[in-house]
Amino acid sequence: MRSVVALTLALSALAAPHVIEKRAQCAATLQIAIDRANSLQSHYFNKNGTGQYQDGSLWTDANAFEDLHNLMLGANNDAWSTLAETSFIGRKALAGSATDWNGVLAGSNDDAQWIILSLWKMADYKYARGKDGSPYVNAARTIYNIIAQEWDTSVCGGGMWWSKAHTYKNAITNQLFLYVSAEGYIRFREQVFLDNANKEWAWLSASGMRNSDGLWNDGLTSDCKNNGQTTWTYNQGVIASGLGALFAARGSTDTSLLDQAEITLNATISRLTVNGILKEGCDDAKSSGCNHDQQIFKGIWMKHLQFYLDRASADRAARFKSFIGAQSSAIIHYGTNANGDIGNVWYAPSQGGSIFSPESSTSGVAGQVAAAKYGPC
Repeated sequence: MRSVVALTLALSALAAPHVIEKRAQCAATLQIAIDRANSLQSHYFNKNGTGQYQDGSLWTDANAFEDLHNLMLGANNDAWSTLAETSFIGRKALAGSATDWNGVLAGSNDDAQWIILSLWKMADYKYARGKDGSPYVNAARTIYNIIAQEWDTSVCGGGMWWSKAHTYKNAITNQLFLYVSAEGYIRFREQVFLDNANKEWAWLSASGMRNSDGLWNDGLTSDCKNNGQTTWTYNQGVIASGLGALFAARGSTDTSLLDQAEITLNATISRLTVNGILKEGCDDAKSSGCNHDQQIFKGIWMKHLQFYLDRASADRAARFKSFIGAQSSAIIHYGTNANGDIGNVWYAPSQGGSIFSPESSTSGVAGQVAAAKYGPC
């Protein structure tokens, strides 16, 4: 079945600022994040007036915009107060019905959902500052309507296609649909969001994409088997935030959802680290082979751990405190160069192999923002 949210709803009336539980933030760690974000913006952003990052991509840029708005909200800081209006996707949102989102998205169902999350965070910031966030909410809703049509039951019994080419069902697209749908229900209280989140988790949990180690592989083969491809860190983080949001959307009573999330979070810590620090398979202090996409993955894991812990109890959050602090320290001591940029290698000092890019820098910023909220201070 296909679920499409009606476009005729009064979106701006529903668009209220999204408020999560207030928790103390570490000022020192926030300042580190602000300093690194300033480097990110001055070194890489909007060099040619496009509202994009140098050598970036649509989805990695969306994550960077989300990270900076998340940082401003956490730090009560307005350093990049016009970022939404300046950014490529923010401009598209402000253009309203003049924007052809199908053309912008180019059939990419995972990229679309990163943009939804970024637009929501832009709206949160605008509302928190007493400004109108409805153009960003409305644009996100339009995109959700587009991707909700990509749910399909004819292959593998369900799930969302990675792209409109309809050739692959993978973990991240469906994990994002779980999170975006559950989060959408929390924000707007419309049943279609919760229905979509519930059917997504029912399908994901039976899909076989999580392996015996508790980690999610990349996707499914053409005959609907786990393809055994790389267990990237970001897959392990987004499933956790999705389950945390579903827990909250269902009324914060079904703690089995949190237990399922922590199976994967704990597996990440035990299996995707070196000396207690996150490491992608392509990270190498001497000669990294990570592409631009892969350079941002660890920061996404940290950010979505933060979003998961926003829904979990203080006792659950405490279990991750020291690990989060270790990542923060590694980003500072191993990941950051003399120019204030953050590389993709956190687990060891760079021996010429760490790659410094807007993606790796925003990854590090996201790590510090998460550490400010849930790490030691």
